[in-house]
Amino acid sequence: MTIMIAYDGSDDARAAVEFAARHLRPEPVTVLTVWEPMLSQLAWAPLAAGGPIPAVDPAGEEWTEQEHAAKVAEDGAARARAAGFTDVTARAERCDGPAWSAIVNVADELGATLIVTGSRGLSGARSVLLGSVSTRVLHHTGRPVLIVPPAD
Repeated sequence: MTIMIAYDGSDDARAAVEFAARHLRPEPVTVLTVWEPMLSQLAWAPLAAGGPIPAVDPAGEEWTEQEHAAKVAEDGAARARAAGFTDVTARAERCDGPAWSAIVNVADELGATLIVTGSRGLSGARSVLLGSVSTRVLHHTGRPVLIVPPAD
C-alpha cells in the first residue's frame, strides 16, 4: 500500500502534502515530481512565439533538468516527513508527453492506493484553455484521487 503525492514545488503541492499528512493514516509515501526535457517543451514554441525554434545545445541540458526535478522531489519528501509521514521516497520521473499520463503510469507501477495532488484552482474558461493535470489524473486513472484545493 502506497500513497503517491504528485509534487511540483508549488504552494498548492505543499498544501496537498500537509493536508494528506493531517488526514490520512501513515502508509508508505512516494513523492513524485514529473519533468519534461526542455527540448520537448520547445516543440510547440514556433506556434506560440511565431518563429523558429531557437538553437539549443542539448549537451548537459537534460541532466540539469533531471537534477532539478530530483531536488524538487526531495523537497516534497522532506515536507512529507516534517508533516508526519515516516516512510517516504522521493522520485523524479521523465515524461515525453502530458504530465498527467506520467503520474497515472507511476501510480499504476507502484500499485498506489491513493494519488494526492494539489489543484491550481482554475475555473471556467481558464481551466478549459489551460487544462488541469489534476482533472486529467482524476479522469484517466482507476485509482482514488485526492485533489486538495488551494489554501486560502
